[in-house]
Amino acid sequence: MSDTTDDGVPEARKLAWGAVFRHRYAGVATFMRQELQEDPETWGDIDIGIAGVPFDGAVTNRPGARHGPRALREQSTLMGRINHQTGVRPFDTARVADIGDVMIEGVYALERAMGDIEAFYDRVAAAGVMPLSAGGDHSITLPIMRALKHSLGQPVGLVHFDAHCDTGPELFGHKHHHGGPFRVAVEDGALDPKRTIQIGIRGPAEVLWDFSYESGMTVIHIEELYAMGIEAVIARAREVVGDGPVYVSFDVDGLDPVYAPGTGTPEVGGYTTREAQQMLRGLMGLNIIGADVVEVSPPFDSGSITSLNGAQMMWELLCLMADRVGRRESSDG
Repeated sequence: MSDTTDDGVPEARKLAWGAVFRHRYAGVATFMRQELQEDPETWGDIDIGIAGVPFDGAVTNRPGARHGPRALREQSTLMGRINHQTGVRPFDTARVADIGDVMIEGVYALERAMGDIEAFYDRVAAAGVMPLSAGGDHSITLPIMRALKHSLGQPVGLVHFDAHCDTGPELFGHKHHHGGPFRVAVEDGALDPKRTIQIGIRGPAEVLWDFSYESGMTVIHIEELYAMGIEAVIARAREVVGDGPVYVSFDVDGLDPVYAPGTGTPEVGGYTTREAQQMLRGLMGLNIIGADVVEVSPPFDSGSITSLNGAQMMWELLCLMADRVGRRESSDG
């Protein structure tokens, strides 16, 4: 076969453009345009698995986050192959695949739904795959943490971006709601509160967050964030979580509603997308073992702005996780 095509373009480059740089609007949308590998038997060849968790049965206000994974997949086709600021090339550093959606049979039974999600992530962890997840409401993070705790044999630390601490008590007789996953995670032994930092907290729900303070979590309210500055917030987060395994959870309502109108519980006065990117990039080098972006509700979105910003945060998280894979392989070598 000739090294060049009739139009003079090198054959290898033309093949790459066809395989890698396909039209973003064409084909079936997968996360970051990666191969769809839904069969757990194939997961042993994956470093990072991107999964959707289409569940919003635990919301306390506006529903719709069950449609988040589809919207995030669609917008994630806009993501590139290199992080221009950090230089990370996630697809060159790690084997990444879309591993499909969690099949949730217990959509009308909270306990069962949590069990369905946990069982899925038990399989992910058993395969040695690092999960990056798209919600879904914030209750989905609890069963993911439970599964990671099973795998690690210890609780994880947490960097939590949100307008709400999500450590509330039972509501209407149920502990499984999107305002309380991190309280239950601590009670279950899946989350270490001393290695937990919550960033961007604000709004009238403050009366529900006593557990955060009582258990020893570090809480940075939005006014403290701006008083400290972004670099100081990053430094504090790194200090709190240390070198141990850490999970990163990004609720889009941490952003100001101008950047995330399509969410269940919007709170005015949040940080910008640029500031969110800087804070995420500042976590480079931490021992990240999983991450998620949650609470994207397309029915309340405007011009897909929330799902686009959510996909961007997933990209930033993917870059952090791929960098972690690269560092791990370098140390093993």
